[in-house]
Amino acid sequence: MTTIAIDARMINHSGIGTYIKNLTPYIIKSFPKMDFIIMGNIEELKKLGLQDQMNVNLINLDTNIYSVREQIDIMKVAKKADLLWTPHYNIPVLWKKKLIVTVHDVFHIAFPEFNKGILKRLYAKLLFNYVSKRSNKILTVSNFTKEEFQKYVPGNNNIVVTYNGVNNEWFNKKTQKLSSPFPYLIYVGNVKPHKNLISLLKAFEILKDKIPHKLVIVGKKDGFITGDVEVQKYSKWLEDRVIFTGYISDEELKDYIIKADSLVFPSLYEGFGLPPIEAMACGCPTIVSKAASIPEICSEASIYFDPNDISDIANKIESVINNNVLKDRLVQKGLDRAKQFTWEKCAEKTIKVFEEVLNN
Repeated sequence: MTTIAIDARMINHSGIGTYIKNLTPYIIKSFPKMDFIIMGNIEELKKLGLQDQMNVNLINLDTNIYSVREQIDIMKVAKKADLLWTPHYNIPVLWKKKLIVTVHDVFHIAFPEFNKGILKRLYAKLLFNYVSKRSNKILTVSNFTKEEFQKYVPGNNNIVVTYNGVNNEWFNKKTQKLSSPFPYLIYVGNVKPHKNLISLLKAFEILKDKIPHKLVIVGKKDGFITGDVEVQKYSKWLEDRVIFTGYISDEELKDYIIKADSLVFPSLYEGFGLPPIEAMACGCPTIVSKAASIPEICSEASIYFDPNDISDIANKIESVINNNVLKDRLVQKGLDRAKQFTWEKCAEKTIKVFEEVLNN
């Protein structure tokens, strides 16, 4: 019997974790006559109901990503598999059998200034080269990422674009719009430098005396604030006008977004960018960066700004929150746009790739 191995160790990571959680059940359901080896956190995998299926073997594997140890452990656990799917580019370089790899972005080599340490950059470049040489098929989450991969890692044309999806729960979420005690803008994402949070804070400083809003930042504050002098400085100046939520549940996140006047997404580099599409799905207007894959994904459903122009960011935010007609138009366009991205569509294209690789 054919065996498929899936590296699901990143199931708790933000974007990639969402990808793994949504696609893995579809893939297993589509191949009932095949065996599966799923590597990762067993307790998290059980939440997907995978332990109840006779053809699924869950293997607890918590080896750190980008480590030498993962190269050994994945080979050891997946050795009986005929096909390995890795939803990230950290493949086992000695793998000789069929291989499908998902590349979400090539940030590690496209933005070397944000990746400190020459060894990290060299390791990323090495792995990307192995992905290009060894993969039967490469999946990317946008045309932008496909083009970036071909630009930085030439040599593999077996690339299929499979856009991410939006969970139905985002469309079905209900809440009271008036339940927030104050108006606010929201930012969702991690706080790595390429997410460009510092530019949003600077733009908000320009606006703070013009608008009554607060800025709610859903992302980890610890480490980033203390490690970045500029962010620390602007956070202190803005005092209680900026709120860092820290970790919150998915349900709390949806409530925060629905009650926001707008989501602002200033990122410099995204392979896809889920937060704006998720915000659109629950009726929140979006103001986003005109960079990387974001225009491809958001299309005409967002207002765009230059992420390197602080004044432009501030002007675009002010133009949206003071214009109810524009906000209403963005809400409708956003709902229509979000409906174009479903995990069902993503799964269908992904499964076709699996079938093609398995049959060849």
